[in-house]
This record gives sequence, structure tokens and C-alpha cells, in this order.
Amino acid sequence: MTDKPAKPAKQMSYPVLKEIFTRFRDLEPEPKGELDHTNAYTLVVAVALSAQATDVGVNKATKELFKVADTPQKMLDLGIDALTEHIKTIGLYRQKAKNVMKTAQILVDDYGGEVPSSRAALVSLPGVGRKTANVVLNMWFKQPAQAVDTHIFRIGHRTGICPGKDVDAVERAIEDNIPAEFQHHAHHWLILHGRYVCKARKPMCSNCLIRDLCLFEDKNL
Repeated sequence: MTDKPAKPAKQMSYPVLKEIFTRFRDLEPEPKGELDHTNAYTLVVAVALSAQATDVGVNKATKELFKVADTPQKMLDLGIDALTEHIKTIGLYRQKAKNVMKTAQILVDDYGGEVPSSRAALVSLPGVGRKTANVVLNMWFKQPAQAVDTHIFRIGHRTGICPGKDVDAVERAIEDNIPAEFQHHAHHWLILHGRYVCKARKPMCSNCLIRDLCLFEDKNL
């Protein structure tokens, strides 16, 4: 996490947060994640592969992979060599391939080939951290789990929406302060805003729909 501002914003008030997320919802009522998947298992694999990689790159690699291996058993049948060939364009692909195969084996052996809906069970899988688990819980199991990535950490800290010294603190700030009606889609709205508007080096403040509410002192207007 190297792109947070030196001076974090203060936590916004509840009415301001409600107005911000109302605007986000009005702009995009049903925000979607940008990783392609067909079921809970392919979502787990896609998110795990996305660490230190772009969603575009992961989608390109998994397009053919998921046609032949969209369940844990099919992944085991495919084998690590073929899996490695599919994902070799992704960063850290060798270690990720090992983790994907280990996870597939655990899911077959311990969960009947199904992806568990428990965060504790998910984070016990190789290569699945809290962020990956929260993405799966949110996107597939419809739980209000908050997956904090570099975009959310940056803009949460910068704007005052959900400031915190680390990703755990930012996650808690979302859960504790953002109105309940927005919790399910909160992390998607924040990711999209951070990816396309509130960018790391050159935030597009002049095109920002919440610039009048943002607490960032160095707005680029």
C-alpha cells in the first residue's frame, strides 16, 4: 500500500456518506465485478488469480480454462501442467497454479466439490486470503462482506469515506459507518470509483460526482 496520501482525511458523517452512496447508486444501481466467472468455484479461482494481475489479464487467461475446468474435480482432471499453460501470462502463475490445484483437492475431499459459504473455511484454502473470501461471500453468496483492495484503501483514506491505517481498519470503517442499505454493493462502487475516477496519481476530481463532499485537500480541479 504505497499510494495513500500523507495526511488521511477524517471520517465523514453519516448524512454525507448516505448522500455519497445515494449518488453512486443512482449512477450504477447494480454494479458488477469485472472478473468473468460462471459459478462460485470459478469465482474463487478468478479472484485468487487476480492478485498482482489485472482483471483483463485474468479474464483472457480463464476464458478457455473455464470451458474445460469449471469445477474442482474437472480442475484436478485437467492437471497442473495444463493449468499452468492456461495461466502462464498471469503474474506468479506457477505458485498460483499450485494453490489452485491444492484448493481443488481440498474442495473435493472436504466439501463435496462445493465452495463453502463461510469466511473461515474460505480463508483456509491455499491462496485464498480475506479479500478473496470477501469477494466470493459478497458476489456469490450475497453477504455484505467488504473486499478492500488498493483502490478502496486509497480513496477511503483520501476522501474520508472509510479512512484507516491498513486494510482491516478500512474494512471496519465501511462496515461501521456506511449505511446498511448500501453495504452489499459498497465495495463495488468504491472499486469502480477508484479505478476510473479517483485514480492514484491523477485523480479526475473535475469529473467526480462527489467532489463537493470529498474531504481530499489537494483536489485536482
